[in-house]
Amino acid sequence: MKAANKAAMLAAALAAGLWSAAAGAQTQVTVYGIVDAAVARTDNVDAAGNSVTKVSSLSGSLPSRIGFRGSEDLGGGTSVIFALESGFNPDTGVSGQGGRLFGRQAWVGLKGKWGTLQVGRILNMTFLATAKSDVLGPNLFSINSIDLYLPNARSDNAVGYLGSFSGVTVGATYSLGRDASAAGGPSATNCGGEVAGNARACRQVTALLGYDTAAYGINATYDKLHGNTGAAGGLSSSDRFDRRITVNGYVMLGATKLGAGVIDRTLDAATGVVDSDLYYLGLSHPLAAGLTLDAQVARKDVKHSRDDTKMFVARLTYAFSKRSAVYGAVGRMDNHGAAAVALDAGGTVGAGRAQNGIMAGLRHMF
Repeated sequence: MKAANKAAMLAAALAAGLWSAAAGAQTQVTVYGIVDAAVARTDNVDAAGNSVTKVSSLSGSLPSRIGFRGSEDLGGGTSVIFALESGFNPDTGVSGQGGRLFGRQAWVGLKGKWGTLQVGRILNMTFLATAKSDVLGPNLFSINSIDLYLPNARSDNAVGYLGSFSGVTVGATYSLGRDASAAGGPSATNCGGEVAGNARACRQVTALLGYDTAAYGINATYDKLHGNTGAAGGLSSSDRFDRRITVNGYVMLGATKLGAGVIDRTLDAATGVVDSDLYYLGLSHPLAAGLTLDAQVARKDVKHSRDDTKMFVARLTYAFSKRSAVYGAVGRMDNHGAAAVALDAGGTVGAGRAQNGIMAGLRHMF
């Protein structure tokens, strides 16, 4: 039986089981999703300067997905909650995140006035850090093209906590082995962890502290992942690590949002230590009813190197309704030195070349 048919049968069985649970145990279950498809054209995709036109696999304006979330009220303000979320590529229909059935999220937890506790494959604090300050989000052209980890910051084998109290948000995750997959997307680490005799192998810790009001918000995060033998990205031992420290903020000027941040990264890999800073500044402004302009500039500064990158992206979105929208975007990525950062997430570009792109897409949420 083909893997796609197995996945379909598993999803159908899960849906039937969730329906039965909802009827018998009063569990509230919601099925939701996004289908987002875009056509993009970029130049200078190789050293010869060729161009390519394609239907994007990874994202248009938002990654496509289908998910199940639910809760059961235990009384006293406490609930059992869960989320199972599967990503898929709209160009071919295959499962994302390396073919996982629930590669985007798969966790169960407890929620109360004291916050939320989760166990499983969860979104970590780096994923949550830019949710309010990055006006483009996981757009095909965005800062996520510069750092492919940002929209894929999930942790396997993890325990997480998130709570909000009078505007103050605190959160943390601890993973016993961040990512056992070698084919789970651009950020896959092939580092499953849980190694007897080596407590540091593939361990990951993330933390967040933030404060939000109706007019502004700011947060800071810490994220450190240790490697192990065979891990990707040069993290070939548990002494090697990949660390990100971020500061992100936004301010509302009426209906207009300004968002900015800096992501400081230290990669201690087998090939050497690389330090870099990624700065971004964006604006989201409603032009008319249903029509929104989002624009962002960014710069990656690789310390003690000429391999820097600059980016500019502008996007127009017209919402037909709360669920459906059409959008178009243009962008440019300027690479210097030996840098080869593609404008489109997961794409290619000739080393040291600038890349221009244009895209248009349609999305529907359900």
